[in-house]
Amino acid sequence: MTTPLRVLVCGTNFGRFYVQAVADLAPDLVLTGILSRGGQASRTLARQYGVAHHDSLDSVGDDIDVACVAVGSTISGGVGTDLSQALLARGVHVLQEHPVHHNELVASLQTARRHNVQYQVNAHYRHVEPVARFIAAAARLRARQRPVFVDAATPVHVLYPFVDILGRALGGLRPWRIDDAVTGGPLRAVTGQLAGVPLTLRVHHQLDPADRDNHALLWHRISVGTEAGTLTLADTHGPVLWTPTLHVGRDADHRLVFAGDRLGRPSTALLPGTAACTQQDIFDRLWPQAVRRALREFAAAIHRGDDPLRTAQFDITACRIWSDLAARLGPPEVVRPAAPETITIADLADSSDQAVRAPAGTVSTEPYSPTAEFFDLAAAPHVAEGSAPAVVAALSGIDAAVGPVVEIGAGTGLVTEAIARAHPDLEILAYEPATGMRAVLTSRIYRDPDLRRRVTVSAEAAPEIELPDVIAAAVVCGVAGHLATEDRVRLWRRLAERLAPNGRIVVELMAIDRPVILAPTRLARADLGRQSYEWWFSGEPDGADRMRLHTTWRVSRGDTQIRDVTDQYHWHTVTLAQIAAEARMELRDVPQSPTEGPPIGVLVPAARTEQEEGEHR
Repeated sequence: MTTPLRVLVCGTNFGRFYVQAVADLAPDLVLTGILSRGGQASRTLARQYGVAHHDSLDSVGDDIDVACVAVGSTISGGVGTDLSQALLARGVHVLQEHPVHHNELVASLQTARRHNVQYQVNAHYRHVEPVARFIAAAARLRARQRPVFVDAATPVHVLYPFVDILGRALGGLRPWRIDDAVTGGPLRAVTGQLAGVPLTLRVHHQLDPADRDNHALLWHRISVGTEAGTLTLADTHGPVLWTPTLHVGRDADHRLVFAGDRLGRPSTALLPGTAACTQQDIFDRLWPQAVRRALREFAAAIHRGDDPLRTAQFDITACRIWSDLAARLGPPEVVRPAAPETITIADLADSSDQAVRAPAGTVSTEPYSPTAEFFDLAAAPHVAEGSAPAVVAALSGIDAAVGPVVEIGAGTGLVTEAIARAHPDLEILAYEPATGMRAVLTSRIYRDPDLRRRVTVSAEAAPEIELPDVIAAAVVCGVAGHLATEDRVRLWRRLAERLAPNGRIVVELMAIDRPVILAPTRLARADLGRQSYEWWFSGEPDGADRMRLHTTWRVSRGDTQIRDVTDQYHWHTVTLAQIAAEARMELRDVPQSPTEGPPIGVLVPAARTEQEEGEHR
């Protein structure tokens, strides 16, 4: 893309994801305004992003190219379609959030064609990472095996996206047929065929009219069966599973042979990149990533100048199928349930089975792992010129004989390696909970015989790490802000209790001391072979003392964008002075602290002898 597209976001309920996504995709997309009914939350959001707020389309000028309409359509009791039609008539490209009635979809496409602009309905869920990988894996499966059945379930809440996902997984929708539904209980059964493949479908057909976004008993579950095995999207948000057909051979006497290479394969295997995540991660990572993908796809259609009506034939057919399904299912049953009880897997396990009980302080989602492959491209120069010399200087004078140095959040091992080189007799305990980062760290340590002898890598996460009785020092670079106050206080206390008399804690933070809007900025660029890599960074307030930070790596080959890899996490905007206060320790400057870059300091016990102070200096 060479010409930035100016974007108006309409609606700020689900529209908040569009606001964030547009900001993340700068400079290709530029957020110019927010249109809503005028609620305080919408006005605050507009102020945070430094754009105009409009409570009427009449006040929106001609300085927009694209509108993201995240307002309910007529079928949902909203004005989203009327708004889309008005924008299309003004020559604005429109991406409208699902669902949209078939007749309104066709009318909007016709309006878009007349005014030479693009119009698409965003079904959203096909862009969610596990679903996208399921669709891609289904295409590879179809290339080798013909699907012979589909067994699926979905709530009525996201019935249209279900048709969209399944049609893409099967490589098309026609021929299709939907039979009459069988009622009874919260699930209604439907049979038929899609893309000529026999379909068995169960629909959770209940809605709470006062809370239409909640109370789905399940999400998308789709199994595509072949003679070789079954590919299953277990949930919209993962995992995706491959279950090969259980089959054994026979011997000369026609007896079953329960041996052979085939039987050594897993009975069910997880598709890489689709492991289940936390529910928080759905809203923090998967959904924002999906909206970015939808926006990039729409922007590409704008730059190509597609015929909107011709390219939307799949969507028109999907909408027809959805309408037929809805007609055969009839009106959803009205329910008004209470909030569901929280039950964990540990609650369901045998009390003697400890395998399902995660260690205290750990979570199943891993910030930094998605972008770990790129970390050194940006971090290596910064660490070599700033962090590493500063940390090494801060550790000068420690007694390597009393115990190891504990490095919390060792990342890929750049600082670990620098400490080991400067202190050839020192043992290092390197803690890194993110799998992707730890893989690089372990590789770095393993390829050096000296490091392999002195550095122990652990997957434990702060503050509940296992510590030796005495430590020479601790290094906490780029980690403290990821911990809430109570977790930081516990970490400082546990470290201080084990510090040797001349010990110290080196702390490096991010250069963000208060919640602010960080516009998307390119912080680094690197070339490897035929590809270039760009690191983009942005953020916004997410509480009184917390930021939500977004990092995106864009990989390109020439003028072609190959892929985007994104990650996001929270950071508490704590300062070194606050760290010292909550640790009840004294803060000292680092002798070789860089003049630019993140703040770095040394925590020492509040009472030191003159001799100890002299040794530290």
